[in-house]
Amino acid sequence: MSVPATLDGTAADAAGLETLVRLLAGRGVVVLSGAGLSTESGIPDYRGATGSRRRRPPMTYQEFTGSEAARRRYWARSHAGWQAIAGAEPNAGHRAVEQLRRSGHVSAVITQNVDGLHRAAGTRTAVELHGGLHRVVCLECRRTSAREELDRRLEALNGGFRDADAVARPDGDAELPQELVDGFRVAPCRACGGVLKPDVVFFGESVPEPRVRRCYELVDAGQALVVLGSSLTVMSGLRFVRRAARAGTPVVIVNQGVTRGDELAAARIGRPLGAVLTEAARRSAEVRTCGWRASTYV
Repeated sequence: MSVPATLDGTAADAAGLETLVRLLAGRGVVVLSGAGLSTESGIPDYRGATGSRRRRPPMTYQEFTGSEAARRRYWARSHAGWQAIAGAEPNAGHRAVEQLRRSGHVSAVITQNVDGLHRAAGTRTAVELHGGLHRVVCLECRRTSAREELDRRLEALNGGFRDADAVARPDGDAELPQELVDGFRVAPCRACGGVLKPDVVFFGESVPEPRVRRCYELVDAGQALVVLGSSLTVMSGLRFVRRAARAGTPVVIVNQGVTRGDELAAARIGRPLGAVLTEAARRSAEVRTCGWRASTYV
């Protein structure tokens, strides 16, 4: 069954929810989550409901490693926006995913998000495809450390910096006046004096191959793949949808806006994720699965 990409919240959404509930009741569902799952926690996403990129593109790995000025700009804006990440709480969507994992309906969680909210909700086994902002890595000695430690050092070097007005952007970034960026002081690695980078995969950087292989293994072992809040614009997430579709594994996409994987989906739901997942978790627990096969319904 193919569902149109443009949804009006009526018949297509209702049919998609029925498919999602039945797949979850069959267990063995793999979740692939994106930035749209965290917007209800107050963290902006990159593209919004239209799927169009927001005004300023994110910094690339090549920019960060090739320019001291670029690193200063990154850490100034990230320091200003860090409290939005550190203070964010899991929302109803994250909690529903963890409820479904504990009950055995969800077998694995892969997240494109770097905010740590799946883990904060209790999903400690979530594979963080793009890493996590809560860790920092030195590009010289590869030592990792907690972001809280770096945050204290940056605060000491740039006293009162957070008093300035800043506009929140995705992934803990923030808009700042150029004069504040120019005066920002960056902290080096405590161990070797090298360049510190958040332990996340930047645009233009490759996801570590062992992590990709692990995600493929999880998708291959799953009975269904459910995409939550991702436009699938970048290949790092879309490749898992394509792999599932090639294997005949049902794909359900829950996202407010079109995605690159819509034509591969057995069902699409265009409603807010928190409400959809809470309802799906409640209803899937009530469905009897004796003799039921997921493939029967898609």
